[in-house]
Amino acid sequence: MGPFAVLVFIPAICAVFLICLLSPQEVHRQTFCFQMSWQTLCHLGLHYTEYYLQELPSMRFCLALSSLMLLTQRVTSLSLDICEGKLAAASGGTRSRSSLSEHLCKALPYFSYLLFFPALLGGPLCSFQRFQARVQGPSNLCPRHPFRALTWRGLQILGLECLKVVMRAVVRAGAGLTDCRQLQCIYVMWSTAGLFKLTYYSHWILDDSLLCAAGFGSEFGQSPGEDGYIPDADIWTLETTHRISLFARKWNQSTARWLRRLVFQHSRVWPLLQTFAFSAWWHGLHPGQVFGFLCWAVMVEADYLIHTFAKLFIRSWPMKLLYRTLTWAHTQLIIAYIMLAVEVRSLSSLWLLCNSYNSVFPMVYCILLLLLAKRKHTFN
Repeated sequence: MGPFAVLVFIPAICAVFLICLLSPQEVHRQTFCFQMSWQTLCHLGLHYTEYYLQELPSMRFCLALSSLMLLTQRVTSLSLDICEGKLAAASGGTRSRSSLSEHLCKALPYFSYLLFFPALLGGPLCSFQRFQARVQGPSNLCPRHPFRALTWRGLQILGLECLKVVMRAVVRAGAGLTDCRQLQCIYVMWSTAGLFKLTYYSHWILDDSLLCAAGFGSEFGQSPGEDGYIPDADIWTLETTHRISLFARKWNQSTARWLRRLVFQHSRVWPLLQTFAFSAWWHGLHPGQVFGFLCWAVMVEADYLIHTFAKLFIRSWPMKLLYRTLTWAHTQLIIAYIMLAVEVRSLSSLWLLCNSYNSVFPMVYCILLLLLAKRKHTFN
């Protein structure tokens, strides 16, 4: 990261300082506000470079920003654990009279957790309890077949990378959103989103392999009272589900669980909308991200109502099979639409996407949401 590593070290040091200084009741709110404020300032710097200066940002800066987003997950997860009583507080609050050396000894485990290298590069969110159990556990504790597990992951990555080469050739050979006409835009959207998904799948499995090689993978089991290990990539479910709500829970699973715990479970009004809005904030508040995540929230809400009413009225198995097939295709196309909206960086590209035939698919769910919401009110 070069000099941009400072962007990661400063919040890590400040987070540990706040954790050791504040009481359990105050630690989460203070660390959350500081961490998100720091991350937002860094994202504003990225916006200034991309949108105002019209320049490509430094790759080192982008790498530091990515690590900073992952650091935010660990900081807030740790502060929530302390606030909820899952972890003993590092300090007794302002009345603590421990010596400086004792404070440093208490702070070192937090530093090592926030800055351990697999989590800086990526990978599923690892809780502090799991990290501590692995580090303090016996050195001879290892899976029976680590080579087999890593070999299988390596073969998966190789297969995904080969598919990426094929899909990239397909995307380059076809027209783009600027050149496509009518129904051709649907094929362009589907193929481009497929390339994005293959990239995500490959990176997630690679991150999971790194955690496994470092001793934090699912092969090492689970200690009593420890949060279970959840890999980010559940490719089979993501590609076969006919429900947008299930896709949202399985896409980047550890991040989805973190968002649910951090935002959804603490929101009293519109928890779903607040969760997706915070996700857009955490990702950087690019125009496409704001539009895409808010659209995703509406689609999930519509998904709940559509499938609830479908269970009431669709009884025969041929109709169920037809319904599942149609909703699967519709789900995949809506997800492709959202993915393109989130990934595009320019307002012109987002406008082209919204003005294409692809907008028909989310509009269908929006119309059904309005109709079924009114009918649900009548039923109630």
